Amino acid sequence: MSETKVLHVTLPAELVRLVEAKVASGEYENESAVVASGLEALAFDEDASPHGEAEIECWLREEVVPTMDAVRDGRERLLSAEEAGHRIKAYIERRSREADDLR
Repeated sequence: MSETKVLHVTLPAELVRLVEAKVASGEYENESAVVASGLEALAFDEDASPHGEAEIECWLREEVVPTMDAVRDGRERLLSAEEAGHRIKAYIERRSREADDLR
């Protein structure tokens, strides 16, 4: 087991209730395990996406906003759920046929 150190933290009441509920449910052995799990998840998220929110904001600014502007201006149109479903089904069928041809 890794070395441990005692820390004293202050949490908002809603987070204290969340920690207590996790322990009471049996999901975690104690409060330290809940906090450690949350910090590990945070570290994993940061490792997986070092830019985090900045990447999302960049995507929104560079791809989503221009697309929505094009829809608003009539240069692009949105698909209905039904039309999107048909296109997805056709794509899957086409890819399946192509895979069969390769065998």
